[in-house]
Formats: sequence, C-alpha cells, structure tokens
Amino acid sequence: MACRAEQVNITAGRGFRVRGFLRRTRNLRLTAVHSFFRYAAFEMPSHSAHIQRVLAIPAKRFTRALVPFLSRQEVDALLAAPDQRTWSGRRDHALLLLAVQTGLRLSELTGLRREDVYFGAGAHVRVIGKGRKERCTPLSKSTRAVLAAWVRELPQAGDQPLFPNARGGRLSAHGLQYVLHKHVAAAAGQCSSLKNKRVSPHVLRHTTAMDLLQEGVERSVIALWLGHESIETTQVYLDANLALKQEVLDRTTPPNGRPGRYRPDDRLLAFLKGL
Repeated sequence: MACRAEQVNITAGRGFRVRGFLRRTRNLRLTAVHSFFRYAAFEMPSHSAHIQRVLAIPAKRFTRALVPFLSRQEVDALLAAPDQRTWSGRRDHALLLLAVQTGLRLSELTGLRREDVYFGAGAHVRVIGKGRKERCTPLSKSTRAVLAAWVRELPQAGDQPLFPNARGGRLSAHGLQYVLHKHVAAAAGQCSSLKNKRVSPHVLRHTTAMDLLQEGVERSVIALWLGHESIETTQVYLDANLALKQEVLDRTTPPNGRPGRYRPDDRLLAFLKGL
C-alpha cells in the first residue's frame, strides 16, 4: 500500500506533465483517485497515513473560460440546416430542436425511447439523468408538434429508440456528434459566426441555460431544469451573460468621463518645425 501511495504522488506531480494532459484531465482523474482512497480509508485503516497523503494532493488551478453558447440567429440557422425532405433530415431536425429547447445531456438524448415522450396536456419528455435521477422537462408547442410528426414515422415496436440510426438501432454518442457537426458545417454557410465556433452537444445545453437566464428565469429553476446537483453549478451562466450585465449598467449612473486630447507643448512644436 505504501508503494502505491508513493506512486500516486509521483503520477500526480510529474506523470501528467510528461504525458501532456491538460489540467482539467488531471483534476478529473485525481477525483477518481481520491474517491478510491476515501473508500480505502474505511477498508484499510492501518494505512491511513499514506491514504491521507494521497487525499491531500490538491487539484491544479486553471483558467476558467466563459461557457460557449449559440445566439438565436445561430440556432435558427442550425435548425434550418437539415433537409426535411429526407427521413434522416426530419430525424436530425427533431433531435436538434429537442436538444436546444430542453438542454438534455448527450447520454440523455441518445437514451430516449418513444415511450419517454408524453404528448397530452402538460407535454414533456422523461429522462434518467446523472446519478440515475429521473427528470421530466416540459415541451414547447413547436417542439411537441415536430416530435409528434416524427414519432408517427417510427415503428410501433416496444422499446423503440426515439432517434434511431439508419439501421433502426440506438443512435450512438459518436453518431449524434457526427450529425451535429455535419449540420453546423452546413449552417455556417448561412451564418458566418458558426465558422469560428466549436459546437458540441453540451454547447446546445449551455444555449438552453442562457436562453432561460436571459428570459429572467431564476438560477434555482435553471438548475432544476438542467438536472444540476447544486445551484452553484448554474453560476457559470451568470458569468457569461453579457446582456444581464448590460442591463445592470443601463440602470446605473456611470461617472462622467471626457475623452482627452493630446496637446504638444511649444518645445515639441518648435522641434518638429525645425525638421
């Protein structure tokens, strides 16, 4: 056990640098190591000294960038990209619309079944999120209409995936990312700002959160909508919401400042004239 503890210390200190891992990756793996050693603390109390040394390894600090999200114009261009004259285009349009409106995670989208969507009064989609927690997210009228039309094209089989692949099976995470990247590339021809953005399924989730925040929805409700474990997770959207900060600025009285103008003195003017 002692050798293992020393090895963990070495890996946390130098191994990640040698392998070229980012600090986020290092912190994520360190979280797994800490989780194991917290378990080991109960099972092997005789090695508590070495275990505490591993648990004391701190996470690396890193620059936290603002969360990326799409503007309304970019979302409209993305939703218009799929060719709805084809089966795959109608599937992709329904998938992207549901992702943007509900903010579901990638695993939640690919795991949806036909029976998880309810179209009656109080239309909603039911998912099993992180930690095996069940969550229901309401559907807008437009999303409900698009999904209802799409569901009518699906086979009446039990346990039918809501968004199947070309062979009728469950759409994989790689397949969903491929679909998204393909339509982002097509939408970039109509909306040039998409050319400079890396759009992932999680960016669509961020877009949902930013839309809710800009509409005045409270952080606690957004955390409930997205299935966040803690309301503090939603804080990152406040940091990225420039429109909210602009509203605050518009309600305040800024100090009066006047643009200055450089006025050269007589010595400098005389020098320049003598050149």
